[in-house]
Amino acid sequence: MEELNIIQKIAVMALPLVFAIVLHEVAHGWVADKLGDHTARDMGRLSLNPVSHIDLFGTIVMPLLLFVLTNGKMVFGYAKPVPINPNNFINPKKGMALSSLAGPGINLVMAVGFSFLLRVVLPVVEGAAPKQLLEWFALPVTLMLGYGVIINVVLGVLNMIPIPPLDGSRVMYWLLPPRQAAAYYRLEPYGMIIIMALFAFNVLGKIIGPLIQPILSFLLGGDIM
Repeated sequence: MEELNIIQKIAVMALPLVFAIVLHEVAHGWVADKLGDHTARDMGRLSLNPVSHIDLFGTIVMPLLLFVLTNGKMVFGYAKPVPINPNNFINPKKGMALSSLAGPGINLVMAVGFSFLLRVVLPVVEGAAPKQLLEWFALPVTLMLGYGVIINVVLGVLNMIPIPPLDGSRVMYWLLPPRQAAAYYRLEPYGMIIIMALFAFNVLGKIIGPLIQPILSFLLGGDIM
């Protein structure tokens, strides 16, 4: 089977990425809506249309840069955050925590879904499909599903790190007493700097790697891409 060309490589990595980050943000807004904050719905951000969620840098520029700099080994990004007004919740801290958990939660669900398609559905299709058709779509589909698992697991685990403004920080803020929570959130203006520094010095990978590897081994049957 021919090796994928550059366009195919971008497609098999970028499509699962866009799907993952769009549903991640929609999940935040959907749970917030159920808890009483209709801001995302009123602003049209509960749509599954990717255009509503695209961030020029996070959804387009950064994934392409990572793709080029890592020679196609890594694609990652983010969408525009769904607007949430905690003042609309009966319990603002709890409402923000639950809304934040929805993003990583849907990523876990998608990772399991991609794994099921890859390990259960695809082998059945391969056994029934004509050989000529199989040679055309088997590798791209296999890679797309595999990257779907990887991207969703990484996105879910990464977002649970308790560094503002990642989703895990909202859960931490909910659990901390008021005084400690206020002190903790003074980190938020520096959160992205901290995250980028951890990434640049390869500390971030050492933090989330031990969590990600067992999950990927389970979902991909030990065959981590």
